[in-house]
Amino acid sequence: MRCCYQCLFALTVSIIEHLGWFFYDREEIGKSRFNSMIGLIDRERVDEELYDDYESAKAREKRLAKEARIQEMQAKNAALRKKVKEPAAPKGTKGRGEASFFRVTCKDNGRGMPHDDIPNMFGRVLSGTKYGLKQTRGKFGLGAKMALIWSKMSTGLPIEISSSMRGQNYTSFCRLDIDIHRNIPHIHLHEKRDNKEKWHGAEIQVVIEGNWTTYRSKILHYMRQMAVITPYAQFLFKYVSDAADKNVTIRFARRTDVMPPVPLETKHHPSAVDLLLIKRLIAETSKQNLLQFLQHEFVNIGKSYAERLIGEMGPDFSPKMAVKSLTSQQIVRIHQLFRQAKFDDPSGDCLSPAGEYNLRLGIIKELHPEMVATYSCSPQVFEGHPFIVEAGVSLGGKDVKQGLNIFRFANRIPLLFERGADVVTRTALKRINWNSYKINQTQDKIGVFVSIVSTKIPFKGTGKEYIGDDISEIASAVKSSIQQCCVQLKSKIVKKIQAREQQERKRNLSKYIPDVTAAIYDVLRETAHQQASKKKKQYEEKDTELLTKVSTRIVTEKTLREKLAQHVEQVDYEMALEYATQSGVSEEPREDIYIRAVEGAYDFIDFHSPVFVFRLFS
Repeated sequence: MRCCYQCLFALTVSIIEHLGWFFYDREEIGKSRFNSMIGLIDRERVDEELYDDYESAKAREKRLAKEARIQEMQAKNAALRKKVKEPAAPKGTKGRGEASFFRVTCKDNGRGMPHDDIPNMFGRVLSGTKYGLKQTRGKFGLGAKMALIWSKMSTGLPIEISSSMRGQNYTSFCRLDIDIHRNIPHIHLHEKRDNKEKWHGAEIQVVIEGNWTTYRSKILHYMRQMAVITPYAQFLFKYVSDAADKNVTIRFARRTDVMPPVPLETKHHPSAVDLLLIKRLIAETSKQNLLQFLQHEFVNIGKSYAERLIGEMGPDFSPKMAVKSLTSQQIVRIHQLFRQAKFDDPSGDCLSPAGEYNLRLGIIKELHPEMVATYSCSPQVFEGHPFIVEAGVSLGGKDVKQGLNIFRFANRIPLLFERGADVVTRTALKRINWNSYKINQTQDKIGVFVSIVSTKIPFKGTGKEYIGDDISEIASAVKSSIQQCCVQLKSKIVKKIQAREQQERKRNLSKYIPDVTAAIYDVLRETAHQQASKKKKQYEEKDTELLTKVSTRIVTEKTLREKLAQHVEQVDYEMALEYATQSGVSEEPREDIYIRAVEGAYDFIDFHSPVFVFRLFS
């Protein structure tokens, strides 16, 4: 079942490549309804003893006696005012005949699919090419096929696909399943229908067997993480059940129209190729000689450096020799030199990270934290592949548990399973000293978000659900990115602590104002009385004026209390002003700024910053 959900989401996220919406509907189908869908008539049981849930008279008598004993024991404990332990729920025996079925519908407004290509895209397992290198959002490229195969295995029903490309006046509809042994699509219906709504995108509908109770949290968690990493898309999730009280509708709204750039295709780096890939490149290249092949089929090999490499290969190689004539031994020699020679690191221009702005906005939108910090490292390299690590750390928020809450992304795809062995989890748990950043690892609600993008994600395991901890370059970049976020948060936390301490000082001073005022006024009144009776020496003119005011009741205890409160307020304001000046905050009052909605057609210019985008409308 886990494989089924993974493949369905692999299918859905692969189409979120531009500003748009995504709809996910999951409808529960009862056994009787499912049987009617496949043309099967319900039949009453004849031989009850054949079924798993059959209970003999002796077993029923034994169960009832046990329940009676439990109830009697609970009654005695209640009479003695002892703590009554809740009875364990009886274990049910759910057989295959009681399996749950669901109609799952995924719909978006993406680019759509060509009419003639739909059968092969869904009904045939195809092999990819490694001729070009590009950051991709998927893992296996088998999401739709796995969903179709699971449907065929569990229900025997075909999959239904609707698609339309931008500008088309028709919608392609295809109902098909797959011939697993021959690896060809079995087409039930493939036709063109009117597209009156001018919709473009794809809609996939499949009926599968599943377990909603077990995987509900995983599905919702996945959707929430998708909303974090893609705040420029909106998601609608619906669960429809026969029981109305079990229906669920969740909307993840769009909060921006600023999208990451489209990843660019690039050539392979010489240090990242293997023998098989070199042979494939030679077979598919259009270049005639070895010099042109090295120059144009790999990155960071110029003409002069290619000539030096050819000279180092030995006397059997020459720049003008036909690349198609290379022998197996010569190809091995090229591979060995590629592994030993020094090359410039590849550029990260071909990558498409989410961006600090989108990551920060997604975290704020979904978690509503008290504080958040983000950081994006510069492009780095492992095994000839460029990669970028983006990190975010938040404190507090909605629906966040105490301790570390780790969110992992690979090429902007959430990773849900096998988190314990992942480089992000191990780094956050073991390599970050949270206390040094004024963060309590066990008491605070900490959100750790790490997104890694690369032309090659070094997944471990067959499920491709975690990134190994054995690549030092990635582990170091993850640690550094999280630490940079913690440094930003520490500054905010320290300022917050200082402000709290300042408020506490003000509260303490204000608490003692009545007592201090009463004591001072008593001293002033007694001194004024002695001054009037001339029992004390004369005071200076300023002091005498004050004592006179006390004697004539111009200055009272209430007056002193008000003056002392004003002094405390003035000291507090001066301290706050000094703090604001040091922080670069103007003391001028802030004005409200009203920003236009993103909907509608306007001419504008965007000014990008790592943490915000300023849009100037003309």
